[in-house]
Amino acid sequence: MARDTLTGSRIRERRTVAGIRQAELARDVGISASYLNLIEHNRRRIGGKLLVDIAQILGVEPSLLSEGAEAALISTLREAAADSAATKPELDRIDEFAGRFPGWAALISENHRRIAALERTAATLTDRLTHDPHLATSMHEVLTMVTAIRSTSGILAETEEIEPEWRTRFHRNLNEDSQRLAESSQRLVSYLDGAGDAGASLTSPMEEVELMLAEHNYSFPQLEEEQDQIAEFVEAQTTLKTSAAREMAAQALRQLRADARNMPREEMKAVIEANGADPAGLARKFNVSLAGVFRRLSVLSDDILPRPMGLVMCDGSGTLMLRKPIEGFPVPRFSAACPKWPLFQALNRPLHPIRQTVTVTGRDALQFECYAVTEPVGQVTFNEDPLYHSYMLVVPVESGDTQGREVGSSCRVCPSAECLGRREPSILVDGI
Repeated sequence: MARDTLTGSRIRERRTVAGIRQAELARDVGISASYLNLIEHNRRRIGGKLLVDIAQILGVEPSLLSEGAEAALISTLREAAADSAATKPELDRIDEFAGRFPGWAALISENHRRIAALERTAATLTDRLTHDPHLATSMHEVLTMVTAIRSTSGILAETEEIEPEWRTRFHRNLNEDSQRLAESSQRLVSYLDGAGDAGASLTSPMEEVELMLAEHNYSFPQLEEEQDQIAEFVEAQTTLKTSAAREMAAQALRQLRADARNMPREEMKAVIEANGADPAGLARKFNVSLAGVFRRLSVLSDDILPRPMGLVMCDGSGTLMLRKPIEGFPVPRFSAACPKWPLFQALNRPLHPIRQTVTVTGRDALQFECYAVTEPVGQVTFNEDPLYHSYMLVVPVESGDTQGREVGSSCRVCPSAECLGRREPSILVDGI
């Protein structure tokens, strides 16, 4: 049923909530009760002055009766229905449901969003517990202290005769080890308390840089126009707590400024409006590398691009160095990424661009167009193996009839057994 034909259902719902009888409402607006009954059962269309009069008596805006639930609410209800494998909701009546029971519809939508948020938090916690190096170090420290205390206390309990000097030393060791255990345990508890926050407890300079970029929504127009100095800007960022992070951030912003100089915002906007956001075409137009186009597209604002784009970057070992995730394409923070990503395929064929449609496994099973390329870093010289960085631009697409290659967000959720034999790289700190 079309949304604009549900005005009667909304009138009936609002009248019932207000505690007004059908005959009373009909008398107040000057129509018969039988005619109002036909309206409320969507058998007669309504508009104009009659709609305004009814809305005034019910104490609502006329648009709320004529337009009903917002599109966002309907969209969320459809998402909730798609995620439900056990039940089969009547999708053809979803507009009618939202119109007649807006409160229940809002409750279902809110619960769906809350469940999705809890699932993301659980995934973050699982990722940390499995791969976080800081957590592994803390657990090792706690276990070491527990073992030392157990050993010392065992000697004191099982040895009948101990010289006073040694007994005093053992007691002192117990006291010192127990203090270190208490401090380590407190640090571990504090760390776990913030583990659900994607920006809490940063464990590497790269993560500090990523948080800084995310706080600015990956957009720095004032730096692109060279109105501000990068060094002063970096020093003012409170999320950059270490000198290594500040140096990496400055390097990233210098690269961003260089890309903006090669591909000015207004010129990019004009080309994209005329020919679309084709990476290969943009590279030819501005005479730049594909990697530069990927970086530039990932930071352009929504008023230029038809939809936001994500970016993933890794070094030659496969270690993820930069993540700009987008909705539906999660990028692991600690664990190894899925080896079926085109990002890693491009590592095997430097300077050979790859374009591939992928479907990310999960409840939503969204499709993305992935563009990947591996390019050398710095100057290439004779008789020396170049260093490579691989880039992957992630572009959301409307699900079509063509099934993209299934990939996971990490090795643990990859749909094939290929993940099992992949070596998980160590975390490295590198430039962008």
